[in-house]
Amino acid sequence: MEDLKQRKKNLIMFPLGTVGRDMMYYLFTSCIITYVLFTRSLTNAQFAAITAIVVAARVFDALNDPIMGNIIERTRTRWGKFKPWLVIGILSTSVVVYLAFNVDLQGWSFVWFFGIIYFMYSITYTMHDISYWGMVPALSTDANARNQFASRATLFAGIGGTLASVLIPMFTVGDMAIGGSTTVAYGRIALIICIIAPLFLCFTVFGVRERREYTDAPPISLKKIWTTITGNDQLLWISFIFLLQQIGNGLIVGGIGSTYIYFDFGYEGGLFSLFSIVGMSVTAFLMVFYPAISRHIKRKKLMTILAFISMAGYALMLIAGLALPSTMLKFWIITVGYALSNFGQYGYYLIMMISIINTVEYNEHRTGSRDEAIITSLRPFLTKMSSALIVLTTNLSYIIFGVTQYTNRISDFENECARNLISEQDKIMAIDNVIAGIEPGKTLALLLCMVIIPCVLMLLSYFLYKKHYKLDEDEYDSICSEIAARKEETA
Repeated sequence: MEDLKQRKKNLIMFPLGTVGRDMMYYLFTSCIITYVLFTRSLTNAQFAAITAIVVAARVFDALNDPIMGNIIERTRTRWGKFKPWLVIGILSTSVVVYLAFNVDLQGWSFVWFFGIIYFMYSITYTMHDISYWGMVPALSTDANARNQFASRATLFAGIGGTLASVLIPMFTVGDMAIGGSTTVAYGRIALIICIIAPLFLCFTVFGVRERREYTDAPPISLKKIWTTITGNDQLLWISFIFLLQQIGNGLIVGGIGSTYIYFDFGYEGGLFSLFSIVGMSVTAFLMVFYPAISRHIKRKKLMTILAFISMAGYALMLIAGLALPSTMLKFWIITVGYALSNFGQYGYYLIMMISIINTVEYNEHRTGSRDEAIITSLRPFLTKMSSALIVLTTNLSYIIFGVTQYTNRISDFENECARNLISEQDKIMAIDNVIAGIEPGKTLALLLCMVIIPCVLMLLSYFLYKKHYKLDEDEYDSICSEIAARKEETA
């Protein structure tokens, strides 16, 4: 009875903890390039340097994840192995993120600062991200309960990310920008989020009780990380599949989506907020009902259904983008198309996440060792690797299509307004003139990038999953039964 009571409490407190974390994650990873584009006037060389820094930092961050997972695996404290790193990580990340959006530097001075702060973020965010998601296997071994923890945590992560994706554009771009300019608005929003994030994580730190069944952890070594990952064939396959899916899924929110909306429909953050609200709201259905759906529809069959929904959405976006003028009718059709495509992609994300977690028992079945922190560190590792490739794809498209020649002019007007050299009304009029002068072919190129690439990568991940991932529901249950039987024999 006590275990059931604690599980119910965990099901509330654990997911609540990630709301602020994901607001911070969205601010830094999804908005930092937009912030740079519209508040800094950079040459192609400087923007290329920014791109190289982000890609290098995210690759470093990704490689650091398994190392952090191994460190957590060896942590022994009276508070467990996860919670100390949750606290240290969230507090240090808050300081770093605040600084990132509150400096007044330009040119190469900003590039150097950006490089330092981005690598610091890579280190500090990893501490609490690996700790948080690493707790999932330690909360329950029951498949249904694990689905509940994962889906609820993803639900609240989605709430945090959606709130950020709606409110940040609305209050940083256009006539609703806090303080009258994008520069001032980002600084103030960063302060608010960096206070909120640690407060939300208190729910997890003080309200969750995880299983603390320590085994003799091996010394921290790259060899241990390498052998754990490469020795698990199912983990390798699902990691590659997840990487492909995440690259496609993140292109729209990674910057191309907002830039396309501003270029095609006007420099107004409220439009992208509306685009995000509709696009993300449909995923709430999966966040809430995925555990129930997973009990009635097996994962591979569900993926087929989701693939058709996504392809319909991408087709709708492409047809509207090619055939209609830049009116609100076109905006709404593209928005609905994004909602459909995002529904399918988000369902894939949930399936992939559960599939990665389930390789913990597969590893235990084959080797006798769970290595849950190392294995679950692959999810954020892959997310960061995909984000590096998303940034590379996005920024290269900006350079190739000449996007920066327009954003540099916009950033000049934003900074003049922030220094009170021009009025907010004059700034808005000047930026409207810049938007009006954008060549239609550049806007179309952005649309093609955010439709064709995600659709192709989603389909590739679908076919690879069906062919190579063997841990379906029946196989997983069989493995868990065999592990339980072994423990009974040795008890």
